[in-house]
Amino acid sequence: MTATAELPPSRGPLSGAVRDILLGSPPPGGLPLEEAASADPFGDDLQLALYMAYEPHYRGFRGVSDAQEWNLDLLRLRGAMEDAFLDALRAAAPGDDDVTAELDALLVEPLESHGVSHHLMREGTWEQMREYLAHRSLYQLKEADPQAWVIPRLEGQAKASLVAVEFDEFGGGRGERVHAGLFAGLMEGAGLDASYGRYLQFAPAVTLAPVNAMSLFGLRRALRGAMVGNFATLEITSPPGARRMAKALERLGAGEECTRFFTEHIEADAVHEQVMRRDVIGDLLAREPELTGDVAFGIRASVLLESRWEEHVLGAWRAGRSSLRAGAPDIGRPAPPR
Repeated sequence: MTATAELPPSRGPLSGAVRDILLGSPPPGGLPLEEAASADPFGDDLQLALYMAYEPHYRGFRGVSDAQEWNLDLLRLRGAMEDAFLDALRAAAPGDDDVTAELDALLVEPLESHGVSHHLMREGTWEQMREYLAHRSLYQLKEADPQAWVIPRLEGQAKASLVAVEFDEFGGGRGERVHAGLFAGLMEGAGLDASYGRYLQFAPAVTLAPVNAMSLFGLRRALRGAMVGNFATLEITSPPGARRMAKALERLGAGEECTRFFTEHIEADAVHEQVMRRDVIGDLLAREPELTGDVAFGIRASVLLESRWEEHVLGAWRAGRSSLRAGAPDIGRPAPPR
């Protein structure tokens, strides 16, 4: 997979302003700070703008100078958009500070569940599988990178245990086992372009929002509790979904190069669940009990954003249309040979 992404077309004044800044040109009408406060915080323009503003902290965009990572106009505009997004998340995911109850709820799955992975396991098509992979590539091709921002904000057992989980995510010291690389192999095996950021311009806001929340929680030290809650949510909910996705790929005739990514997560994340719950969250809150509410919020916000994504994808499929924005390449190709 290529190291950097193409800068995507804008979707409105916010993403247009971020694009201008990244390309070295001041926005013609000045910084759209008022638009940041009034825009739909879950909408396409703000979510794409946030994703673009965060990307210089990761691998950047082709044709964009590395110096733009700390452009003051970019940081001012990003801060205004972050505030709007964070306020909207807090309003949409209210609750109390009962971390144990939030964690326990993650382990409960109704018998009649019919999420995206259930659909793909039972009846999904190759085209729908490819759409799923294109959506997920926005995070999976940098899997566990946003969570790494929290490492210097922790200490003691919480830090040691979170690093142990990250060590597994990054391949346990073996480059060929890095999870982002395994996902790239899955995409290629499914007939997709595994270039980093290839599907960014085709990803709707509901796909960008969960990744933006990770970046927001990771880059703000004040939200370190929310970042830990987010990471715990991913690790706890991963094994059942990974098992279903492996079965879905097997049903569709995919090879081991495709299923490896998910089979790797079934066992590894089952162990990570206990480590995150007991050793990371437990130790963090023993040291900083004032972060209890933030950890609980991080869990609720993660569940909310995943639910919004699932509703969008399943709604589109039920309506017989694509869940991606128009023009996504390779989605409708014939299935790979069995």
